[in-house]
Amino acid sequence: MEFSTKSGELAALRVDCIAVGLHAQGELTAAARALDVACGGELRAAVKSGEATGQRGSTVMLRALKGIASARVLLVGLGKRGEATDRAFGEAVRAAVRATGALRTLAIDCNDWAPQGRDARWRAAQLVISAREAAVRTDELKSRRDPEPRLPAQVAIVVGARADESPAARGIAHGRAIANGADFARRLGNLPGNVCTPTFLAAEARALGRAFGITTQILLPRQIEALRMGSFLSVARGSDEPARLIVLKYDGGRRGAAPIALVGKGITFDSGGVSIKPAAAMDEMKYDMCGAAAVLGTLRAAAELKLRVNVVGVIPACENLPSGRANKPGDIVTSMSGQTIEVLNTDAEGRLILCDALTYVGRFKPAAVIDIATLTGACVTALGNVNSGLFANDDELAQQLAAAGRRHGDPAWRLPLDDDYQEQLKSNFADMANIGSPANAGAITAACFLSRYAKDYRWAHLDIAGTAWRTGAAKGATGRPVPLLTEFLAERAG
Repeated sequence: MEFSTKSGELAALRVDCIAVGLHAQGELTAAARALDVACGGELRAAVKSGEATGQRGSTVMLRALKGIASARVLLVGLGKRGEATDRAFGEAVRAAVRATGALRTLAIDCNDWAPQGRDARWRAAQLVISAREAAVRTDELKSRRDPEPRLPAQVAIVVGARADESPAARGIAHGRAIANGADFARRLGNLPGNVCTPTFLAAEARALGRAFGITTQILLPRQIEALRMGSFLSVARGSDEPARLIVLKYDGGRRGAAPIALVGKGITFDSGGVSIKPAAAMDEMKYDMCGAAAVLGTLRAAAELKLRVNVVGVIPACENLPSGRANKPGDIVTSMSGQTIEVLNTDAEGRLILCDALTYVGRFKPAAVIDIATLTGACVTALGNVNSGLFANDDELAQQLAAAGRRHGDPAWRLPLDDDYQEQLKSNFADMANIGSPANAGAITAACFLSRYAKDYRWAHLDIAGTAWRTGAAKGATGRPVPLLTEFLAERAG
């Protein structure tokens, strides 16, 4: 799909279809009312007949209306007036795109579809992101590809008869970059563990670097060992696949300016190790590298937008498998920081690789560090698949990340990081245990563990275990939190 802006009188636009909104109880939006006047009441007639209800996500196609240059008008259900949400906006856009898939050109007047306060730039960006979600494919490894989704080739956002098109044009560029980054992350998250290995992930990072001018360094096991990353390597030992530490640098900002560091959990398959997971749904544990995928997708988006900000990405990548060399419950490992860790549960491995990466990023003297990880099932229990879990040792950083997520329909909810929770990580034999009480605030104690390695800089942790992946009929990676992170970086870039 290609995206553009259109201005001019709505009834005079020559496209295959114009999409306008209809609220529940048959209330036409302003754009729909203008078309209704132009065609002599045909839209209201469709409402009175009961054909068009305005139910959220519903669509009704009207053809060959007198007084309207477009061959078709699509009425898109928006639900009750006053209950507009970011999610409802996305649903309406996807409904419009899917309902017009056989056509070449679609113009969408969504000026009154969004929640109050959302401007033209936001509407355009979200239109692109939402429309692109309708085109997501998961058939890369099928011997016979699925049929191409029937989607319009050209989608235009209508900005009004005499409106300035530049804010919407900027929004389209922003949304396209986010969609490209999310697609990149989504593809990696969907690939199986026998394809997307640590070596493969490193190769993808190198290819991304070459394509977008991002400096890439891949550290091999002997180099990781030289850094004394004993915690990270203790997880990697259980697999025949060698670990990789992937380091990327995007230098879009002022030379010498402190970078934002993104640290992504890169467990390319997680069996749980010796503390093995139940067999049911273990196939989905290929998605345990979605934090790493989000870092790569965000760097891609930042580079495409040429954001004036310096970013460092660090990805510890390995598998977590049981073997004679794997971590055992009760083992004690030494992290890069010198702190020792009692491994009470080998399935709490994400924090064991992240803690060394958090120590490593300190050498870049970052302005802030954000780690992204599918870390705990406890976060899924707490927040489901709507909000990512957000923890931070800095209030301003937490507020900036939460606001960025709200702006692009990728919300995060801040959870506490009180010192009292640290008590659960006490160990009789090491500086700390890698888990607290199994039934007590698991997402919080995991964040508390990571916070011990992030004391020298502003730090935030995003637990995306519930938001990076969908289960059920729509099973697959979501590309979150690429929108949140890209918007955060864009705000930093000014």
